[in-house]
Amino acid sequence: MTENPVLKGLPAQIRDDCRVLVLGSMPGAASLQAQRYYAHPRNRFWPIMARLCGFDPGLSYDARIQAMLDAGVGLWDVIDECVRPGSLDSAIVRGSAVINPLAERIAGLPRLAAVACNGAAAAQAFRRQVLPGLPGQVRFELLALPSTSPANASFPLERLFAAWRVLQSHLLP
Repeated sequence: MTENPVLKGLPAQIRDDCRVLVLGSMPGAASLQAQRYYAHPRNRFWPIMARLCGFDPGLSYDARIQAMLDAGVGLWDVIDECVRPGSLDSAIVRGSAVINPLAERIAGLPRLAAVACNGAAAAQAFRRQVLPGLPGQVRFELLALPSTSPANASFPLERLFAAWRVLQSHLLP
């Protein structure tokens, strides 16, 4: 029997002028292999963010990241590393997750208005592992949004967009 390796997440895509921080749980297998956030072709993250931030979803990955950063949106994951066979959050081996240093990073974002968790696992990990370590003076709206993953088939694209549209009010300069 082969033991599953420890998976290492992707680097943060956050600027100091970030107003909205979108947090996933841990990148899926396609994203880790490509070393790009939301690389699975059926993940709806990029079409949603393109509509919210006003860029073409067909742009190159680097151009999409830049457009999102320019719109005041940062991107990272709650979990930095874990053991997980496959891509499902439910497959993360209990006790294997190492959390990213989010409390420190968030405390250094003076314009942060919202933290948006992409899916229930990201929201749960953030509430349990990050929120208690935040300084009391740090204030933002915490949004638990439905996952853009293809595994969340009960949410068609338009229903997902309707839920994620709550970010628009935070994107205005």
